Amino acid sequence: MTTPSEGSEPSEDPAPSRRPRQRKQVLLRLDPQVYEALARWAGDELRSANAQIEFLLRRALAEAGRLPGDTG
Repeated sequence: MTTPSEGSEPSEDPAPSRRPRQRKQVLLRLDPQVYEALARWAGDELRSANAQIEFLLRRALAEAGRLPGDTG
């Protein structure tokens, strides 16, 4: 009788990971009124302010034809 670890390949998670490879951190300075409007909009969309900024940037990049095809 063998144990699950004997003679088996290293276990891999059967479900592919949806985590991004690595995220870049950036410092963004915004006018307080712009941030408040963005935060309210994000709340309406059930997103964090950070996720809303990324969503809007991705949409703008896609509309401009500048979003690489293999990004999240």
